[in-house]
Amino acid sequence: MSRRSIGIFIFLLGSLSIWGEITHIKFPTAYWFFETSRDFSFFHSKTADGYFLWFGWLSSIISLGLGLSLIVNSFLRVKPNKITLQRFKRFQELKRGYYSLLILMGLVLLASLDQVIVGKEALAVRYEGKWLFPAFCSKPFQGSDFGISGEEANAPVNYRKLQRDFKSAKRSNSNYVILPLIPFGSTNDTLSPRSQPLIEKEGIYFEKGQRKQPFSGLVANFHDLEEGRVHVRYTMRDGRLNGPVDGWDFDGAHVYTGEYLNNEKIKEKYSGEGSLEAFLALPSSELRAIKYHPAPPMIESGNWLGTTSQGYDVLAYLYGGLQVNMKATLIFLPIVYLVGITLGMLMGYLGGWFDLVMDRIIEIFSNLPFLFIVIIFSSMVPQILKGLPIIMGILILFGWMGIAALMRTAAYRDKERDYIASARALGAGTPRIIFRHLLPNTLAIIVTLVPFTISGVISSLTALDYLGFGLPPEYASWGKLLSDGLSNLSAPWLVSSTFFVLVSVLVLITFVGEAVREAFDPKKHSFYR
Repeated sequence: MSRRSIGIFIFLLGSLSIWGEITHIKFPTAYWFFETSRDFSFFHSKTADGYFLWFGWLSSIISLGLGLSLIVNSFLRVKPNKITLQRFKRFQELKRGYYSLLILMGLVLLASLDQVIVGKEALAVRYEGKWLFPAFCSKPFQGSDFGISGEEANAPVNYRKLQRDFKSAKRSNSNYVILPLIPFGSTNDTLSPRSQPLIEKEGIYFEKGQRKQPFSGLVANFHDLEEGRVHVRYTMRDGRLNGPVDGWDFDGAHVYTGEYLNNEKIKEKYSGEGSLEAFLALPSSELRAIKYHPAPPMIESGNWLGTTSQGYDVLAYLYGGLQVNMKATLIFLPIVYLVGITLGMLMGYLGGWFDLVMDRIIEIFSNLPFLFIVIIFSSMVPQILKGLPIIMGILILFGWMGIAALMRTAAYRDKERDYIASARALGAGTPRIIFRHLLPNTLAIIVTLVPFTISGVISSLTALDYLGFGLPPEYASWGKLLSDGLSNLSAPWLVSSTFFVLVSVLVLITFVGEAVREAFDPKKHSFYR
């Protein structure tokens, strides 16, 4: 990807962020800046007219400036460095790392599409000749906006149910709903219990796809299959109805009990309105196996990788975890490298008391027990303030030291060389020498560290969430999903899917890091005489 393409992308991101805030449109990824400002009180300030979302405006303006500078610099006729071109050519020749980078860029692009791919809000709704776009509107719609009356009129809209209602209504040709590719939220979208069809063979019931082993467990007829509203629930053992029976009316009231023995009803009791025959004759689904959460993968219900113990779709949750890791990386890398490079260069170039003081600070921070610090901070921070910024702040507090140590060594090595002495003799000041002369000559160290730093951020965030000291429940996290899987070993799809995604991403990043390290190895492009 060229410098101009990167600049256009960053400039477009900042522009869409500001435009979306002014027009109340939620552009994918671009609305994250202002959404973060609203979620955390220390990212906005109180004014007479409401709140000034300074973090959102600052991030958007920085994106505009950075993107514009990259675009302008790309048009300047600057002759590219020959050694740099050789390094990039060498990187492209290392196919494993190059293709891994392309795959990672594809994952980043996929995560950037956000609510277009995963979400419980409709992308578009056509209602009475009008088009509405709920997923891209900052103000949520209510049921009354789509002709829903009763208790759901002032509640948030269930667009999956609205889609089914439009399809079943006589006017379905004019009203319809377009949902995302995966129509489930990453979090805060608990699904009803799933169900699986049963197959009867000579009075014995088998689960679909399991014809050798008769089914044992809970089965039911459903008033509403999608909403999980049970009509009559039975207990089945070895493919036959054996055990207690319970029934509920349309309003969810428990009105029926009974018991079966080898498919034969031995007793029953009905306490609802009307006759027992009318209750049993209510329209309902065929007999289906109930799958309480965590439910296994079921293509029929759209849960390709199953559900978690909280009732979230696993695929949507994994996607949310990818987005969280991408946000964490975008926060962590610029701050850590800015602090680490600046302090490390100053330590190596200035030396003396500054180097001595910073060295002692790094030693103190390095010896602090990281896990204990996280536990203390997690217990001290109020629940309303907990979130990604706090966790990233703790990681940044410990993350800059390794980069500072490497840059200190590089500055010590190069500050006595001839080009630094020449710059000093020409009257160049300390900032110019550090950032215009020393820093460009340490580019290989910085570029080589980036992939491994990203890998470290993802691993740290996953580990903290797995131990329970990471992000709050409203964030999707691979660490929490891994912990959920290990707590429910009878649901192997949780651990296997999380392990596969986590290891795959870390392996791809490692391949890129190895290729970058080999391509930027100075021994391959330097000649000593």
